[in-house]
Amino acid sequence: MNGEDLARITDEEHRIKKSQPHQVHVCVAAACLSAHSEGLKEAFVKEIKRKGMEHECKVKGVGCLGLCAHAPLVSVESEGVLYRNVTAQDVPRIVEGLGKEPAKDLQEPLNAPFFSRQYKVVLDNCGRVDPERIEDYVSLGGYSALLKALNEMRPTEVIEQVTRSGLRGRGGAGYPTGLKWSTVSKALGARKFVVCNADEGDPGAFMDRTILASDPHKVLEGMTIAAYAVGASEGYIYVRAEYPLAVKRLKTAIHQAERLGILGKNILGTEFNFSIEIRLGAGAFVCGEETALLASIEGRRGTPRPRPPYPAESGLWNMPTLINNVETYAHVPRIIKEGGDWYAKLGTEKSKGTKMFALAGRVTNTGLIEVPMGMTLREIIFDIGGIPEGHQFKAVQTGGPSGGCVPEQHLDTPVDYESLAKLGSIMGSGGMIVMDETSCMVDVAKYFMDFCKSESCGKCIPCRVGTAHMHDILTKITNGDATMNDLSTLEELCDVVRNTSLCGLGQTAPNSILSTLRYFRDEYLAHIQHRRCPAGVCKMQEESA
Repeated sequence: MNGEDLARITDEEHRIKKSQPHQVHVCVAAACLSAHSEGLKEAFVKEIKRKGMEHECKVKGVGCLGLCAHAPLVSVESEGVLYRNVTAQDVPRIVEGLGKEPAKDLQEPLNAPFFSRQYKVVLDNCGRVDPERIEDYVSLGGYSALLKALNEMRPTEVIEQVTRSGLRGRGGAGYPTGLKWSTVSKALGARKFVVCNADEGDPGAFMDRTILASDPHKVLEGMTIAAYAVGASEGYIYVRAEYPLAVKRLKTAIHQAERLGILGKNILGTEFNFSIEIRLGAGAFVCGEETALLASIEGRRGTPRPRPPYPAESGLWNMPTLINNVETYAHVPRIIKEGGDWYAKLGTEKSKGTKMFALAGRVTNTGLIEVPMGMTLREIIFDIGGIPEGHQFKAVQTGGPSGGCVPEQHLDTPVDYESLAKLGSIMGSGGMIVMDETSCMVDVAKYFMDFCKSESCGKCIPCRVGTAHMHDILTKITNGDATMNDLSTLEELCDVVRNTSLCGLGQTAPNSILSTLRYFRDEYLAHIQHRRCPAGVCKMQEESA
């Protein structure tokens, strides 16, 4: 397989597409599959066959279209139409309207803010590409960035473009990607590894698993470019076993890439060799921490270790190891194709490019979005997400259990690494849970602390004991049994756990408490001093007047 072979695949796919003017795309991502989109796809195939339209109409399953709240979704690419909440009963009239009059009552306007306010780099293929056909990915320009890197660029030039792009790790920490790649490239070792961290475990987050299930070849391409840049020949994708759809499509994608000579020996006719294996995780949240993840890949218990040495110098089996998350690798092909300077024009001065977010909670349009860095929380939540009628926004929790809660007065804050940190929250991997007046912020803090307590690996005392004790105090508060001394103890524990825990899980676990104390202290005081929950969530005996 070489560049000419990729061009032949592209030409053939375009020829077939041109011969079938009507392209019906049925979403087969997780949310739509749960709404029976697989049966819906079969219904379209049967209806088109019944009407004798097989030669002019193509039905294919595609990845996530983003608007999960209105699943199942169907798009007619040739007509620029998107249908929401489609049922099998709707299929005949949708097919009847191809090239004629669309079923307007089922249409979702593509100029609605949910779509028009996005800018897609990672998700540009989603909704267009069949995740189980490598030929479909190639026809959309897939693997052309890898071809360019291998034939036109030296490894140092690839790293230079990634550095110029300003891309930062999308797993949460925001470490400069180019700097990490450069460190691994310069490190000495008989072997080098590239690892994809797909251990996405934040409540309400589904960015990485959606990419893997919707456009797996983009991640494989990004990893392979990274391997070429740093001099690695072996790669691993560490993904949760509880993501069966993502795992299935990843396995298919790897097999297809190997079959076409895009993975394995002499990739695309060059001397470069690189292979990728999948490692399944058991769902431990702490394995999202890179040293714990590496231990798990090696077959050991997934617990973090002190750093230095960092994985870039001593990672898998003590060899230099590059670790990035799914979304980070998925940015790489466009950066190499368009150039680092193109990417650097997106976003803000210190937070370049775009970021994916999983919108969940009290929003009308729950789903997956990708927006330029620097868009404000207000624009994301109100314009794209939408607050349900009759409800009032109260706070948004960003960054998963390690993040914090941001109140209404800070909604005009631009979403970037530094701005969120100033508010006591973090970017995290991209989870964004919206809350309204029906949420008790003390109860929210207790929920996330319960998660952190349960997911602590127990290796260090501050995290193992501190999270449990903080959860106990929060439980006392929500039960109406706490005193002001308990509140003081809670604040002291937050400081100790944050500054003495071994890894990021413990160091960021107090964020939910600290942020809610910072912005919603009055709710804590109402629970303690008046034994009253302002939101009516916590059931307690109110103090008599």
